Formats: sequence, structure tokens, C-alpha cells
Amino acid sequence: MVNDMIKVMQAHASVRNFTIDKIPADTLKLIIDAGRAASTWKNFQSYSIINVHTAETKAKIFELQPQKSIKNAANFLVFVGDLNRAEKATKLHTDQFFPEGTENLLISSVDASLAAQNVLLAAESLGYGGVFVGLIREQAAELSAVLHLPDYTYPIFGLALGVPARQNDVKPRLPYEAVVFDERYQEQSEEVIKAYDQMQRVFAGDRRLGSDWSERIAAQFGTPSQTATLANLQDKGLMK
Repeated sequence: MVNDMIKVMQAHASVRNFTIDKIPADTLKLIIDAGRAASTWKNFQSYSIINVHTAETKAKIFELQPQKSIKNAANFLVFVGDLNRAEKATKLHTDQFFPEGTENLLISSVDASLAAQNVLLAAESLGYGGVFVGLIREQAAELSAVLHLPDYTYPIFGLALGVPARQNDVKPRLPYEAVVFDERYQEQSEEVIKAYDQMQRVFAGDRRLGSDWSERIAAQFGTPSQTATLANLQDKGLMK
């Protein structure tokens, strides 16, 4: 049975072009509160959300990561992994605090991601649109300075929200059988990748980016990882 929520989820397409219309403050709070209702590890809620809405602050972030959706959005929400509150809660009971390590990063990153996806779905259900901006991590230290992020916090991604100037078509996903397996993992052949490249070419048509899906993956994972995130995590006391 397909209900209205499933229809909203299935109709998702990233929106990067927005009108000049604002999102009313009470509506934005409703959207964010719906996001904050997401599941969270042990109810720790190990994230914070910075609502960037002034032209001045959006321009500062745009200078760091020049994506038009940042400047044009009604609201640019920066989702922050946040163990700063955890430090204060921990020190109510002990002088020992160990925020470093991959497990704690996963806790805060997953918490933030679940909330952010809820936020976007809530916004889309009300006729708004948005796009996630993960590349802000490449300027993690500079963005932290702009947003005054304290120790034990780090920017994970941004979410640009607003009224869509146009609605894009829904991109085809990988075939169900290439992602969902019964009982055990089933490694895929290169033919699955090639077939999906072709599917994406047909979908994009004249709008093709000039590279295949697999080529964009190769550009990401075929070169060493950028170090800005690690350096910022070390500076904020979250990695050694």
C-alpha cells in the first residue's frame, strides 16, 4: 500500500535552484522538530544544527565552498557532530572524558544524518525542496571558525532548503537486486556497474555531466582521501 509519505519519499529529487521566497520561522521550526524526532543512539542526540539564513553568513560560507545552493537557499542548515554537550554531561559524574575514536564519530555522524533526512522529508512534504552539501567538510576548519564551533564539534554536511525554482526528475537508483540481498551479501560483477552507467546516460540525455557514474566514483575513491576533515577533527579533540 502506497501512502502519501511514501509518495513524498519516492518523489525525492535534489533541488539546487530556489526562488526568493522565505520559509516562515514557525514552519522551519516545525520542519526541524520533525527532523529531531528521528531515532538517535541511546537518546544522546549527538548533533547540533546551525540555521544560517542571513545573506552575510551565507556569503561567507559560499566563499569557502562556492555552490550556488548555499547562497540562494532560504536557509542553509549545517549539521554538526556534537560531543561538546557530552563533555559537560560526563563531567557531572567523572573527570574522565574520551571523545576520540571512530565509534564516537559514527554515533554523532549517524545521529545527525538520521535527523537531516527527516528534516528534508518534512520540508518536501510541505512543498519545499533541498540538497545536501557534503563538500563543506573540505573547509572544515574555516567553516568552524565562521560558525564558532567549539571543541568536540565538527561540521558534517549542510542542507540547503527553500522553495524550488524548478523540480528535477527523480534519478534512477541502482536496481533493487544490486543493493538488497537475502540472508547474505552477494558481490556484484562489473556488468552491473556498466548497466547502471548506461541507465544514467539515458536518464541524463543532453544534461549529462560529461562523465559516467562509475567515473565519478573513481574520482572519489581512486585518489587519496582529503585531509582537511582529519586535521579539523584532531584540532577539535575528536581524533588523535
